[in-house]
Amino acid sequence: MMQTDSPVPSSPLLDRMGIPRSLLWGFVGLLLFMVGDGVEAGYLAPYLEHHGVSTRNVALLFTVYGVAVSLSSWLSGPLSDLWGPKRVMWIGLAIWGVFEVVFLVCGIQTGSYSMMLAAYTLRGLGYPLFAYSFLVWIAAATPPRQLSSAAGWFWFAFSGGLPTLGSLFASASIPLIGEVATFWSSLGLVMVGGCIALLMTHEPNGTRVLKKPDQSVSSVFFSSITILWREPRTAVAMIVRVVDTSSEYAFLVIMPSFFVSVVGFSLSQWLVLLSIVFCSNIAFNLVSGLLADRLGHRQVVAIGGCLGGAVAIPLFYYLPLHFHGNFLVAALAGAFYGATVAAFVPLSGLVPQICPNEKAAALSALALGAGASTWVGPAIVTWFQPTYGIEGVIWIFSGIYAASALLTMLLNIPEHAKAHHRRQERREREMNRRQAGSMEGQPI
Repeated sequence: MMQTDSPVPSSPLLDRMGIPRSLLWGFVGLLLFMVGDGVEAGYLAPYLEHHGVSTRNVALLFTVYGVAVSLSSWLSGPLSDLWGPKRVMWIGLAIWGVFEVVFLVCGIQTGSYSMMLAAYTLRGLGYPLFAYSFLVWIAAATPPRQLSSAAGWFWFAFSGGLPTLGSLFASASIPLIGEVATFWSSLGLVMVGGCIALLMTHEPNGTRVLKKPDQSVSSVFFSSITILWREPRTAVAMIVRVVDTSSEYAFLVIMPSFFVSVVGFSLSQWLVLLSIVFCSNIAFNLVSGLLADRLGHRQVVAIGGCLGGAVAIPLFYYLPLHFHGNFLVAALAGAFYGATVAAFVPLSGLVPQICPNEKAAALSALALGAGASTWVGPAIVTWFQPTYGIEGVIWIFSGIYAASALLTMLLNIPEHAKAHHRRQERREREMNRRQAGSMEGQPI
């Protein structure tokens, strides 16, 4: 069971920004970890294609990797309940490091596609255990009034690294040290970021078992699945979350060759463009989280994310084609697309409010959706690009985003959950009054 203990002394500045002070170094470490994870995002596909791997096999690699990410994303919730988020984050960090070495030594350097496929798939178990267990930790340690803002900072750090700053790092390092050495540098960034988050963050919920005392191990795992039909809103949120970044992972497969071979950009220009897309994304991660606390979660997701994405996706394809070779136009279209992807952030603040007594299970369902998007996007490319081409894939995604706007309108907070939040807020106010009274009684 997820619970928040007595308030931790906080910084007024951090409070206004929506960052829980006790988790500050966790956010910093997550950012560095995801920078390392995102280094390869913009150039792994073209690198493999230039070294003899077919486009179809590249899409298959990304799809199978995404299946592993989906499984691991779902496991992050129940494992955090059983072992505590911090231990699960350590496991994720170790998995990432070990299988990245195998991927580079036995796959990339030998040119063995089968070893690439095996190692890259197993490495896909790593980052969700690290990142989404930290999201569970955030939900355990953050009061409801601040949860959407804290979730915004989580996605700021997450997408700030993958692939925003990761792609910028790659665009700068490839000309200096080469592509293979840049792969290796990502390992160092991941290890440094992981150690910062885990060694410098001491908030107590991270090391606690979060499940209820009378809850069995099997029920912890089953609850993270059965919650999908016990509380159907979580299933809806999961589907909408799949839609959110499915196009992003599809674009990492098809857009490098589109912008380099069709539009005429260099690989470095493509990497810079990708960084611009996600610089916009990380900025609007914060904006959408703050707006959701004020305007409502569903409105931001449905209008800014779903309907915005349905418009932005075709613009990101057609505008660069029409203004051939014009980098500024492509950057503006990409920035708009990145902003619409960020408008889905309030889902991470909304779902724990829908299920206040099962936050880890609800976030596990949402993480499953996030993980599924990593293979659903490439799978749509694999299934439909041979028949309909890139243009057909673009319109398929646009239609999916438009349809998801209707689903989003089902995501309201039930009355029993609202009552729970009112009780929690009253307890928090009473605790703050008592704390203030005890402070007034102390000698100066």
